[in-house]
Amino acid sequence: MRTQNARIMALDDLLMHCQRLERYRWRQWLWLAGDDVEQRAVALWQAKEWQAPLWVGQAAPCQPAINAGQARTRLGQEHQLIIIDTRQGFDPDAVGALAGTVVAGGLLVLLTPNDWATAPDPDYRRIADYPHAYQGLSAHYLARLKRLLSNDDKVIRWLTDSHIELPRLPEMSAQTPLPADLDCLTQDQAQTVAALVNLKRRRPLVITADRGRGKSAALGIACGRLLAKGVAHLCITAPRPGAVQPVFERLAALYPEASWPSAHSLQLASGQRVQFIAPDALTEAVTQGELGGDGSYLFVDEAAAIPPALLGRWLNAFPRIAFATTVHGYEGSGRGFALRFRDQLKRHTPQWRDISLETPVRWNPGDPLEATLNQLLLLKADLPPCSANRQCQWLSQAALGRDDAALEALFGLLVQSHYRTTPSDIRQLLDGPATQLGLQGDPTAPRGVVVTRDEGGFPADLAEQVARGERRPQGHLLAQSLAAHAGCREALTASWRRVTRIATHPEVRRQGVASCLLAHSVDQARRDGRALCGATFGAEAGLLAFWQAAGFTPVRLGISRDTTTGEVALMVAKALTPHGAQVIASLRQRLHDGLLAMLAFELSELPGDVVVPLLADMPSRPLERHHLEDISDLAFAHRDPRLARGALQALAIHAAQQGVEKSRHADLQGLARWALQNQPLASSHKASVAALRKAVAAVLKDV
Repeated sequence: MRTQNARIMALDDLLMHCQRLERYRWRQWLWLAGDDVEQRAVALWQAKEWQAPLWVGQAAPCQPAINAGQARTRLGQEHQLIIIDTRQGFDPDAVGALAGTVVAGGLLVLLTPNDWATAPDPDYRRIADYPHAYQGLSAHYLARLKRLLSNDDKVIRWLTDSHIELPRLPEMSAQTPLPADLDCLTQDQAQTVAALVNLKRRRPLVITADRGRGKSAALGIACGRLLAKGVAHLCITAPRPGAVQPVFERLAALYPEASWPSAHSLQLASGQRVQFIAPDALTEAVTQGELGGDGSYLFVDEAAAIPPALLGRWLNAFPRIAFATTVHGYEGSGRGFALRFRDQLKRHTPQWRDISLETPVRWNPGDPLEATLNQLLLLKADLPPCSANRQCQWLSQAALGRDDAALEALFGLLVQSHYRTTPSDIRQLLDGPATQLGLQGDPTAPRGVVVTRDEGGFPADLAEQVARGERRPQGHLLAQSLAAHAGCREALTASWRRVTRIATHPEVRRQGVASCLLAHSVDQARRDGRALCGATFGAEAGLLAFWQAAGFTPVRLGISRDTTTGEVALMVAKALTPHGAQVIASLRQRLHDGLLAMLAFELSELPGDVVVPLLADMPSRPLERHHLEDISDLAFAHRDPRLARGALQALAIHAAQQGVEKSRHADLQGLARWALQNQPLASSHKASVAALRKAVAAVLKDV
């Protein structure tokens, strides 16, 4: 009875605290631990009429409930109470996604068992690469979470049945004044909508905001007003359709009579429409001339999660364009986006503008939950300082888990440099098996960071099953792909070290930092007895040149494009032992055997600046006399190029291997596109043939 009374008193105190949170329009993190956590959580659930409460976890005692893997389905929703049951595992990405749906006066409840953080939880299965069992991994990540939660003065702690720690709330700040624009909730949002509606030609707008600032809603309001002004067609793109759900929700409220040709396409009776287009489909439509041009609009949401190369192509195609992105959060880093993309904006559209949304919409400034989340998940890991120290070193995962300043600095650099970095990547860094992390500089002021993972070493019978598509053990991305897709069993039985990330501080880019870190990684892999070193990345000319300059050679080319980047995967490798050299020789042979056929079919749109280096890596093919006769007849007479395609293919390969003057690179790429990918060089047949003859004549000067 005494225990029950103590629980009731603690619950009453908590509910009174929630009333204060509602007055402040704040949210808070509640850590609920102990043997009877489920009973206390259910009592909290039933204690009042919460707005859209949600239980996250398996075998939930309350409904509605979802599994952590369904967290993204709740984006755009609003919940006053979310209980996350971690007894089956703590999913960092789910917590990061769901936290933004908690409304003012709400609680994000973390429910943990008594022995939490003493060992890996079941969610560690996702990083337990074969042959590791998750139970045998380290738990530095969970230990860090527990330490931070224990010391955070903004966290409500209910760790025993009878005692609850309620943080003291400061004096309430002045209320933010409402804007004159009645459709908007903050002055920031109103200014952003006005800027979007008044977009000028060749003056792009860059919008940055932390989560919960109403960025996507602003895009939706602006779309509605542009339709009212008579704009016929508005394109919206984002890494995934769910990211623009708030845009279409706002449009649906503004135009309830509109029709919906699809879930993410709104059309008025007049024929005007707002349409979501995935990045790969958008790029294809731009390439084919189906989208873009005078009068066209494009809004890009979560632009930080899209490679700058694609953003640049859209920038050239759409005269009125806006890029919006989250500055900090699981979607990507807006600051990293700005650092990588600013040069293109300055070069192509020097009159570009930027605008920032600072004021939260769903909660008031100073929100305790936002501060706790930023610390736990490093959602606000900014670009660290850059030291003058050029020494390379390796860090232990255990030491990094205890050093918050170093972890934030290294993760901050990774976030700024890569468009796909999520909260779960921190756990991979701290507890991933066979993961190594190296840096140049000081741990709290890195010049560059490299992350590697060990792969391969499979027994021959398992490698055979993988190659036949019968098994797919967890992890080993590079080695398994080479076995399953290239058919090379030896690639899976051999031992690899895969470079998963390299990031260089913007202040020292193009100073050899990445090359130094890569060489450091290769040397360490050789000392550790690895047979091969490899990497996989989107097929892009600059990246390919970097890896080839470091002695890596292409060993596999994907055939399907990534829906976000629009690029196919390219895998490269470097031999560290004689056995590794044999594996690479086999892989290169397989790649070369199928390359010309893939260029003619699946890879017919691979960029020419990627095609030429791949051709240069093929076995040498001397030009025969009949080749030269056919080429001369085409370039300087009237031979139909379709009847000399074989000779032109031979010329493209030979010229790629010999090299041509820099001024003739475009001619060689055009020749390769026509001869190997069946891509015309102009819109009309006559103009295409003329351009081809000119390109062939230019290439012949260096042959």
